[in-house]
Amino acid sequence: MNSSENHNIVEMHGCIVCGRQFNILVVYSSEDRLVDCKVISPGGHRVPDEGRPLVACDSHTAEEIEAAYKKWLSRNDKESEDEQEEE
Repeated sequence: MNSSENHNIVEMHGCIVCGRQFNILVVYSSEDRLVDCKVISPGGHRVPDEGRPLVACDSHTAEEIEAAYKKWLSRNDKESEDEQEEE
């Protein structure tokens, strides 16, 4: 495989609201950066995020998804701060 090629991986991710599992086709660059993703399991859709593949159930409202996304962001920001403090 050429080092400049993207690679596709099927990953399992939980809904950011309720945790229901979905299969996602994820495309990563040769530098392992997220290029794009698509939910391939029925009943879910992608939640836009530049750095990670995220998914939510189609049954959740936009408000529920936004609240869960904000909570997810704040939790990940805290984890990043904790990792930096350990270094």
